[in-house]
Amino acid sequence: MMKKTLIVALSIALAACQDEPLAAKQDKTEAQAQENATSTAPTTTQTATFSPAGNYVSGEYHKRDQGYDWMAVQVSQSGPEQINVSIRSRIDRKRPTCTYTGTAQRLSDTRYKAETQGTAILFDFTAQGIEIGTEQPEAEGMLNFFCSGGASIKGGYSKLSEPLDNSQLDQSIFNKTLVLQGIGFNVTSFKGEGENRLTIAPFGLSISNEAVSHGINGRVVGAEIEDLNSDGYPELLVFTQSDGSGSYGEVIGYSVNNKKSMSQIYFQPVTEQPKISAGYMGHDEFAIVETSLVQRFPVYGESDTNAGQTKKMRQVQYKLVDGEAMRRFVIDKVVELDLPH
Repeated sequence: MMKKTLIVALSIALAACQDEPLAAKQDKTEAQAQENATSTAPTTTQTATFSPAGNYVSGEYHKRDQGYDWMAVQVSQSGPEQINVSIRSRIDRKRPTCTYTGTAQRLSDTRYKAETQGTAILFDFTAQGIEIGTEQPEAEGMLNFFCSGGASIKGGYSKLSEPLDNSQLDQSIFNKTLVLQGIGFNVTSFKGEGENRLTIAPFGLSISNEAVSHGINGRVVGAEIEDLNSDGYPELLVFTQSDGSGSYGEVIGYSVNNKKSMSQIYFQPVTEQPKISAGYMGHDEFAIVETSLVQRFPVYGESDTNAGQTKKMRQVQYKLVDGEAMRRFVIDKVVELDLPH
């Protein structure tokens, strides 16, 4: 009897020892399954797209109270594929040494390129700052063109985390001087209340060198000079871009009359021209190519959003002609270009 009782007790103990690791194993298996489910579950977190927008300054900025000269690079997004770049230097003690205003096109998330007088200017961004240089090292001397006194916009600038102290800066939003065939134009733009102001001051005309002023909805992004009608006297074209996601472009132009005076050129908005307005939602780019004005803009479908990317680009070439009241631009050629996907 005792032997039988002992055998039963040993059987119960053995069963208990076998049950405990089995339960532990089941708990471990369930915990592992939960861990795997958590690790394999899709996440809604997305990596933020890098934005180059911000204020960047030269190293002397932090010694500005000691009288040091310094420069600031102000960058804003003007569309999904381009940025506006404004470089200004200290002005409160003397004339500004460096002034640059331009639009740069996106090459990658951290690299943008601007074309100026045949030179490619590169803007390379990091989270900490920006480096300005040229695509071809031998062209770096072009970066001195925007400065006086031997200075250059080339080099590195640190990104500010605090607001920019612009009390010492040249307050013009755009500042450029253009000269051709003995006639020149000072083109400046300043921020105003409600709208910005553009001023064009000619020099070298024999009768009237009176400056003209325009209110603009947005900012000046470029200005070029060329003899577009081959009459021996230049035309000045100023390119503007509206604020907001559309970044709608406009051309303000003046033509010189026999070196005596200047008259405004009429540029008809795209929205008023059925031949080219289909799919137009802004994001214009302008340039003078030889003796033609060329405009490019993305073509959107009915379901496309203004800030999205498109599959086509429309390029419009204009010629300058004499009109009844004033000279005007008329469409010469229209080309549809496929964009890489």
